[in-house]
Amino acid sequence: MREAIIAKCRWMNASGLNQGTSGNISARYKDRMLITPSATPYDSMKPEMIASMPLERDYGEWDGPLQPSTEWRFHLDITRARPDVGAIVHTHSTYATVLAIARKPIPACHYMMAAFGGTDIRCAGYARFGTKELSDHAIAALEGRNGCLLANHGMIALGANLDKAMWLAVELETIARQYYLSLALDSRVILTDDEIAETAKGFSTYGLQTPKPAKSRATAKAAPRRAEKRRSGRR
Repeated sequence: MREAIIAKCRWMNASGLNQGTSGNISARYKDRMLITPSATPYDSMKPEMIASMPLERDYGEWDGPLQPSTEWRFHLDITRARPDVGAIVHTHSTYATVLAIARKPIPACHYMMAAFGGTDIRCAGYARFGTKELSDHAIAALEGRNGCLLANHGMIALGANLDKAMWLAVELETIARQYYLSLALDSRVILTDDEIAETAKGFSTYGLQTPKPAKSRATAKAAPRRAEKRRSGRR
């Protein structure tokens, strides 16, 4: 799990979704939360540097050679409040942050909004990084959602695991960019609640492959004979 967290951090920066030592990632692991350490370059980060924090006791305590990210509080509070969340990605990605600076929530401008659990991506109120106030704002903005903006700060994406959390972080930044660019147009069309609900319904079966029914032994044997009859012109 520690190696996977580091790999996601490095990919996050290499992809342009984040930069420098800003942003952070956490993952649920048994009865603890693993989180990236504070102010540590991802390229030089080692598995043993990942901080470990208990979920149910000793709030704020941590194990490891380095202090956890300064944003450990909202990572921990969200993980404790949301049993469905297995990983959290926080970035300062460009377009999500631009909208967060303007304190603009993102409406249902694209059907992929349904992946976030509702009809919009809210913008949490501003508070200084690392504070309980910021954590409280984030939890409120994430009610019924898998992502939010943080005013004048960045964004948060949640997932059942690291892959899903990172996928949603990429989707959030993509939707933020699309919405930002659409604001330059004279008009734009926002999807209705019913249209987003219909998309969410479609997502419930998206990617599920239904295997073809297996042919019976008798059918398999008969197929070559039918083909031979067609070639010979017999019926």
